[in-house]
Amino acid sequence: MLYYALVFFVIAIIAALLGFGGIAAGAAGIAKLLALIFIVLAVVSLAFELLRGRR
Repeated sequence: MLYYALVFFVIAIIAALLGFGGIAAGAAGIAKLLALIFIVLAVVSLAFELLRGRR
């Protein structure tokens, strides 16, 4: 999922450089959403691993 966030980030940068404002904003929004989901899943996974290791 982090891979897709980075891909959309690169698409947003390229679109912004070429002057496609709407496409850049859309790709940046998708990249932010995917990065947020990745961070939440990583924190949840880490919490479960820590809890499981203490048993």
